[in-house]
Amino acid sequence: MSDAPEHLVKSYDQELKRLRNMMTQMGGIVESQVALAADAIMQRDAASATRAVEEDPKVNALEREVETFVIRLLALRQPVAGDLRQIVAALKITGDLERIGDYAANVAKRSIVLAQFSLPYSLAGLAHMARLVQGQLKSIIDALGDNDAEKATEVWRSDQVVDDIYNALFRELITYMMEDPRNITPCTHLLFIAKNLERIGDHATNIAENLYYAVKGESLPDTRPKGDTSAYAVIRPRE
Repeated sequence: MSDAPEHLVKSYDQELKRLRNMMTQMGGIVESQVALAADAIMQRDAASATRAVEEDPKVNALEREVETFVIRLLALRQPVAGDLRQIVAALKITGDLERIGDYAANVAKRSIVLAQFSLPYSLAGLAHMARLVQGQLKSIIDALGDNDAEKATEVWRSDQVVDDIYNALFRELITYMMEDPRNITPCTHLLFIAKNLERIGDHATNIAENLYYAVKGESLPDTRPKGDTSAYAVIRPRE
């Protein structure tokens, strides 16, 4: 965890604190969006899906607010060293949070379509993936609030598990589609939902990387832990 020294100009400290608060506020909204989207899928809850989508404009507005605030800080305070890293990282982090909100809204929209189908298979794997991604998101938002590089590293390392579950789901859903053409439409939506969840996990690890650099002044390794790439392999039908 970082213990940044206080500045001689107290208003500068207050501005940096406000910037961090804006990021955690944005993080709280997208965390809620992802939770609502997960409920929409698992509980077939159209109300949760609608709420997840309705939260998206708030996230977009906060991203614009952070961008304007950062430009003002750069112009007026001319930050250097750790302050400059923190302020520039805020731009990148809020960009990732905005994308997480977009993916959550997309999951919510697809859940409404998916609710029209009777699924002859369990969504336990998808539910597990959603829980892991929610855990990643909660951890990285907590790390943002505390400027905690160690917790950011834990989130960065957790990405491989999400990737592994995604690849297993990919293979499972392709199998269902090959076995019965009636499964193609619902499984296609489930594939997109799983991919969106996987991308949420990727953006959480992006935030972890940027937070770690902002606090420590050095980067995590260039290659982060990833699962296998079987989801990108050519799937041939059974003969």
